[in-house]
Parts: sequence; C-alpha cells; structure tokens
Amino acid sequence: MTRVIAGTARGRRLQVPDGTTTRPTSDRAREGLFSSLQSLLDLEGARVLDLFAGSGALGLEALSRGAASATLVESDPAATAVLRANAELLGFRSAFVVGQPVERFLEIDPEPRYDLALLDPPYELDVVPALELLVPWLADDAVVVVERRTRNAPLAWPGDYEPVRERRYGEATLWYARGPLLASPA
Repeated sequence: MTRVIAGTARGRRLQVPDGTTTRPTSDRAREGLFSSLQSLLDLEGARVLDLFAGSGALGLEALSRGAASATLVESDPAATAVLRANAELLGFRSAFVVGQPVERFLEIDPEPRYDLALLDPPYELDVVPALELLVPWLADDAVVVVERRTRNAPLAWPGDYEPVRERRYGEATLWYARGPLLASPA
C-alpha cells in the first residue's frame, strides 16, 4: 500500500498501476526525502517536477506538503491513468499529468522553471541524459533528487549540478544536488 505521509492529504491511499514496471518509493524513503528537503528548500509554494512519476507518490506528497504545483511526467499509459486518478482522488487541481517519455517532454521549451525536480527512473535506466536535458527547466538554486538502486554505481552528476548529499534507504539511495550552477556575469 502506498499512502501520502504528511500534509493536507496525510494518510490517503494512492493507487499503484498493475502490470507495469512502476516501483513506488517506499514510505520510509519518502519520509527521509521530505525531511532532508526541509534543510535545502522551502517547499511552501514551490514548483515541483516529478519525472518518471509512476503512481505520482513523490509529486503528490509535495503538493500535500504545500507545493504550489506539480507536473508529473510518465510514459506508461496505465501509470498515466493512475496518476490522473490519484490527483483527482486527492483533489489536487495543481497536479498536471503529462503522458509522454521524459526525454521528449524535456526537449520542449522549458516553462515554467521548477524549484524541485524529483527523478525516480527504472533502476536500469541511465539518468544522465535526462539530467542534462533538465538543466534549462530549473530555477536558480533548484534542488534535484534522483532515486537509484543502492548497489548501482554512484551517480555521476553532469557538470551543471553541485552534489549535496546522498541517503540510503535499504534498496534505494537518494542522491541530492543543487543546479544549475550559473556562470558569473561577465
């Protein structure tokens, strides 16, 4: 069972797509994620981008905790239907579901800029290309969090990011960075 941990939708259950490769972030890892974010970002009023959104547990948790909006991007049609149902069930009108591959979404003109980007791709996927495409979508000093399998090699952040920390939660490790690093004005 996946549920919202805190905020206005605390305790509400979320549907999880059947028969897909979706792997929801555990309650323990989500609680750790949002606890860590408290020292990195004011979530109140933040714009959130949830890539490889699956059930939407991360983006919807952010909305429950005070984010202004969340764009949830997922390519799997079954997961996209569940995302829409979960957003409707929770009454989050500022949850925007995009049913297309992450890379295709990130290739369009970036608008708006996001304060927080959450990436929970399939563990076997190389996330670096998505991180490179993500840079123009980020607000100054945005926080980016990537979930990876703990036994995978350490995440090699592209040059536009400043790694901040990593936290392990059993099978999952959350990697945090700030980005983009902006060049000083000439």
